[in-house]
Amino acid sequence: MKTTILCFFLLCFSANTFAQEEVTVQRYTAHNKGKFFISWGGNRDTYSRSDVNFRGKDYNFTVENMKAHDKPKGWHIDYINPVNMTIPQTNFRMGYFVSDHYSVSVGWDHMKYVMSQNQTANVNGYINLPADQPGSIYNGVYNNRPVDMSQGGAQEGGFGKGEIQQNGPAFLMYEHTDGLNYVNTEVSRHDDISKWFGIRNTDKIQINLTEGLGAGLLYPKTNTTLLGKQRHDDFHISGYGLSAKAGINITFFKYFYIQEEFKGGYINMQDIRTSQNTEDRASQNFFFFQKIIAVGGIFRI
Repeated sequence: MKTTILCFFLLCFSANTFAQEEVTVQRYTAHNKGKFFISWGGNRDTYSRSDVNFRGKDYNFTVENMKAHDKPKGWHIDYINPVNMTIPQTNFRMGYFVSDHYSVSVGWDHMKYVMSQNQTANVNGYINLPADQPGSIYNGVYNNRPVDMSQGGAQEGGFGKGEIQQNGPAFLMYEHTDGLNYVNTEVSRHDDISKWFGIRNTDKIQINLTEGLGAGLLYPKTNTTLLGKQRHDDFHISGYGLSAKAGINITFFKYFYIQEEFKGGYINMQDIRTSQNTEDRASQNFFFFQKIIAVGGIFRI
């Protein structure tokens, strides 16, 4: 009788232990391989200074150490309005887990880059436009000459001689505001750190660290008013970018998550369209830093 009771308790204990192990193995969040994910969010951006070269048939000059900033919209309904959701600075990403810890994804980082208008920058090069063009007021040779980027003017004897008259086009207005589109592929690593916070049931809440490397193309829509010329203002593949990121992901109830990322990288654009004339081009390279907050979902098909 005692032996029978002992065997009964041993069987119950074993069954209970097995059941607990089975539940742990069967949790949705225990394994990522084979899952898809998709996210949407917003960003704030900062940029390093950049030397920007402008060239065409009658000019070739470089604006040295150009300052630029982003164009935030703040907390706005447009981020979730299907009609206007591409207007703010946004991030879209979708990907697939090739293993429990690694994913491959494609995404679109819609940043905005605006040359600061209240700046004076040194210019090197030359401008020799035909006299009938409004921008000819800036004709001359530039050797580290300080120029107010927003200044319009005409001067007797050419730009740089005499007092500026406020009756000409601005020297330069330059921005990628629709936008500085970084279309990229990323390979990322994901690690569950829930246990650091004492979380046992990760199907309710799970905390992950993520890091990744990316590369892609720049597909900006550049809005440029250069020496009074008619702007191009259309999408154009202009160069490439490289990036690295790190972030934290909090997943709720297995399928939904919020993710904060810090992403930095390098952008090199050697073929920027600036006007309707196909000979008019610009080139620049700079570093960028993004702060991203996104919401998304993770699922199996």
